Formats: sequence, structure tokens, C-alpha cells
Amino acid sequence: MSTRHGSVDWEGAVNAWHVSGGIYRMGRREWLTEAGWRQAFDDGVRTVIDLRNAGEARRRDTDPAVGAAAWAGIEVVFAPTEEPGDPRFTAVTGPYLNDPAHYPENARLFPDKLVGVFRALAVAAPKGHVVLHCAAGRDRSGLVAAMVQDLAGHSDHAIADGYRQAARGINERYRTHGPPHDRERYLPEADLAPLLEERGLAVVAFVRNLDTRAFLLAHGLQVAELEDVLALSTAPADTMRLM
Repeated sequence: MSTRHGSVDWEGAVNAWHVSGGIYRMGRREWLTEAGWRQAFDDGVRTVIDLRNAGEARRRDTDPAVGAAAWAGIEVVFAPTEEPGDPRFTAVTGPYLNDPAHYPENARLFPDKLVGVFRALAVAAPKGHVVLHCAAGRDRSGLVAAMVQDLAGHSDHAIADGYRQAARGINERYRTHGPPHDRERYLPEADLAPLLEERGLAVVAFVRNLDTRAFLLAHGLQVAELEDVLALSTAPADTMRLM
């Protein structure tokens, strides 16, 4: 695996980053090429957890053509972080989650969904590395990644930086390929930097106020499941690789 400051270079992967231990994050899996899927497998990935809602999981005309054999040996699991279109949520977030200031509302309204994500991580843990992905690789994956980092004992700086680098990653994608719709746009550095300073702090405030461990256990995750997630998120990368 080739990395630069935590970035992951699987061919076609957009906004792909190492989170902690054997856990990674990225944007849409449909961006991966056949070579990218093989590279992920060779790096020990055995499970991809799709955090999107069911209606989002579709191929676009601009996506590479990839046969099912390309991801043989990698299981794709759906574990959405929210109920699509829930009016209580959209009244706060608009059509989709795109600001860490709204992460607490996601956790308040959909604790069972977040427990479902961590249960999927627990099931996947004995099999090898795991990739979390949403659409842009920024907010739904950012919410879960911050919770993983909180469990793994990461510093405030590391948690904030994890969000900021992913937000920069998708912003760069918008610069080179254009945004997917008119609710997103490329931001020049003068606009991006202060926004990410604020949002990085919001991510840290979210997990520190949440207390990820207590939250998950209070909402039904079993102690044994939590231990499996901890083992996955804290294991040294070289001990996680599968032969």
C-alpha cells in the first residue's frame, strides 16, 4: 500500500484515507477500478461498509466498468447512518448531512443506525481490514471515523485533522472534476481554511461530548462487539495484513 500522510493510493479511489488500525475511509466505491479493488484486497481489505442509503448505491456513466470478479473476496455490507428523508433530520441538515455541527443530531435521532455500523465493524474485524465509505468520503464517513478515532484514543488534533484532510480531499475532486450538484462547490484556500478550522473543532466537540464507548453500549452494542472493534481499530497495520 502506498500512502502519503495517511492517504491511500488504490487506483480510482477518491478521498481514501487510513483512519486507525485496520480501518480506512473513502468516497464512493464505484470510483475504484478493477486494479484498485485488487490493490485493496492485497492490502488486507476484506469488508467494505457502505454508509449510504440504498437509493444512492448505483453506478454512474462516468464510473469505470468493473466486473464482480474484481472484488471477489471482499464483502460489501450496507449500514446506513440515517433514515433517508426523515423530516426531523432534514429540518436541521437540509437534503443531506454536510456539516459536523449536525453530527450530534444524527446520533440523537439514529442511535440504532450508528450501533449497526459498529456491529458491522465487529463482524468484519476477524476477517481483515475494513473500508468505510459514503458518497464524498467526508461527513457520514467522517462521523463514523471520528467515533472510531475516539475509541482508539486519538488526540483532539488527530481527530480534527482526519476530518480536515478528507474535506480537503473532496474539495480537490471538485476542483478537477466539478461538484456533483449545485449544493456543493469548489472552495479556494482563502474560503476553505477558516471553514475547516471551525468544522474540525466541531468534530472533536461531537465525539468528546458523545463519549463513543458509553454511547454505543447504552444503545445496544455488546461489550464483546466493542472489544472486536477496538481490536480492529488499534491493531498495528503490519499485524492486520492477511497473507
